[in-house]
Amino acid sequence: MTLQLKFGTDHVDLDLSAFNISPTVLTGKHPPKLEDPVAGVIEAMAHPIGSGTIAEEIARRRAQQAVIVVNDVTRPTPNHLMLPPILAQVEAAGIPRANITLVVATGIHRGDTAEEMAATLGPDIVRDYRVVNHDCDDTDNLTYVGTLVHGTEFYVNKFVYEAQMVITTGVIGPHYFAGFSGGRKSIFPGVSARKSIEHNHSLMKSPLAAVASLESNPVSEEMVDAGRRVDVGFIVNVVVDASGTVCAVVAGDMEQAWLRGVEMCRDIAVTPIEALYDVAIASSGGYPKDINIYQAQKGLDNAQRAVRPGGTVVLVADCSEGYGESTFEDWMLHASTVDDILERFAVEFKLGGHKAYSLARVIKEKHVILISRLPDSTVRQLFMTPAHSMDEALELVRARHGRDFSCVVLPSAGGVVPSLIY
Repeated sequence: MTLQLKFGTDHVDLDLSAFNISPTVLTGKHPPKLEDPVAGVIEAMAHPIGSGTIAEEIARRRAQQAVIVVNDVTRPTPNHLMLPPILAQVEAAGIPRANITLVVATGIHRGDTAEEMAATLGPDIVRDYRVVNHDCDDTDNLTYVGTLVHGTEFYVNKFVYEAQMVITTGVIGPHYFAGFSGGRKSIFPGVSARKSIEHNHSLMKSPLAAVASLESNPVSEEMVDAGRRVDVGFIVNVVVDASGTVCAVVAGDMEQAWLRGVEMCRDIAVTPIEALYDVAIASSGGYPKDINIYQAQKGLDNAQRAVRPGGTVVLVADCSEGYGESTFEDWMLHASTVDDILERFAVEFKLGGHKAYSLARVIKEKHVILISRLPDSTVRQLFMTPAHSMDEALELVRARHGRDFSCVVLPSAGGVVPSLIY
């Protein structure tokens, strides 16, 4: 049997018959997909959780204009399913097209290009509506809102904050320190200031800031607080399985609807394992989840949870855009050892540096082999071992672990969270 592991817009083949001990394959649960996802979006919006419908919320606010916050190119969001019915309902509620703006929630990422907007949102939407990128460093377009529950000075996109009706879209999935994506993350970090995001993300040092964990998670608690202060009027989020198939749609109140989706996502993504493995072979999930190493790290973080200390992770990630973030790149380039990164993080928190730390704490105890399009020198600067094919990677694995190694395969590691049963 051959598995095709997604690699950018292509794939890498993995021959399962080449192993002495048959690998375990973790794909998460696959509940029935929605046969008609657009109808699912319309149905969810007609029966919102914890709020009125879009029309009722617009009427309650007497809104004459609306902002819809959408994900950037690094997030695999099915906008073609969500945006047309959302826009139709906003216009049917009396807000003219000229008064509707889509704001791309970039966080600290670069802005989407015009071509990327057309590809992710649809050329008709880009043509017919105003679409703008958020800029976390544009101080003229940021408003101070107040101090959040764990001390963050919260600045947010002025246009979003002043909007009479704010609607957010997104995908609910596991997140390596916010617990889960979706919901409140469209606002914070999506359309917030760099310094606010930086302070919030510094809370990832807490042991309670962990994947698939929300209870007392300080990062998530501040994100919810921020969303409330912006007064998000309505959300539409999809729940997907590890392959990206839409399994459910939730709509309504920013927190209540999102939490309903979180419970569905937890059931799909969190996968029990009875023991740790010598080796994990993992794809981050293909484009855009492996557009750069900054994004691909999330798949690595999930996969390493299934590997014993001293074990190996083979990560399959295209990384056509390189590092993906300048501060992350700077931290990696200026580190001679993994310990340099860990020690720097202990005394200095900086956005981008947190990604270097997240990599370093994995590589400190587990060997990582990377199949990518990155130059070998870059892979080694990431403290990983480059491989140019799956065959080469497996030879490296056998050199470290012999031929009878235990192995787990995660074809879409970004959407599967291995959880050891004690």
